[in-house]
Amino acid sequence: MTGAAGYEAFDGASELLRALSAPIRLAIVSELADGERCVHELVEKLGAAQPLVSQHLRVLRGAGVVRGSRRGREIAYNLVDEHVAHIVADAVSHAGEGS
Repeated sequence: MTGAAGYEAFDGASELLRALSAPIRLAIVSELADGERCVHELVEKLGAAQPLVSQHLRVLRGAGVVRGSRRGREIAYNLVDEHVAHIVADAVSHAGEGS
């Protein structure tokens, strides 16, 4: 890996980490690691306002971290790839080691 061109391989990882950079988005991913959730379920569990949760889900969806599927009048969200849940769990665990 030489020069600036060598960093192109890290572009996708950088975008993923940017999408995960907000604490509430990490919490959303952690919740979705346990299974599919609708927005109102995430709002209740996280204690955050519905517009805020929806905004962060939009970021995660745009980054390809979550996908939504219609369930009646609601949209249920789940993780596209379970690897992301492991990344978040490892990051939370690592951050807790320094305390």
